[in-house]
Amino acid sequence: MQTLNFQFPAVEPGRGRSLVGCVSSGDLEVLIEPGTAGRLDIQVVTSVNGSEARWEQLLQRLFSGRALPAVKIDIHDFGATPGVVRLRLEQGFEEIGHD
Repeated sequence: MQTLNFQFPAVEPGRGRSLVGCVSSGDLEVLIEPGTAGRLDIQVVTSVNGSEARWEQLLQRLFSGRALPAVKIDIHDFGATPGVVRLRLEQGFEEIGHD
């Protein structure tokens, strides 16, 4: 198991909480909750050692250049593909009212 931490600039404070996916089913789990003003913090717990570069590239592609809410995101990865990661993050942001 490996824990990775990432940070991106954010604008408005986040509101609400969201939990999407389910680790026990062999899927990716994403928890979104209000965070620290001005930044979006992401913690990834992954079973795939050595995947930091892949995660960094994926998150850069998803979050760079977007107006994001200030939230804290916890991701529990079960070896999910980038498509599943994107889907779960989009579902989580939709649930808290930020597309």
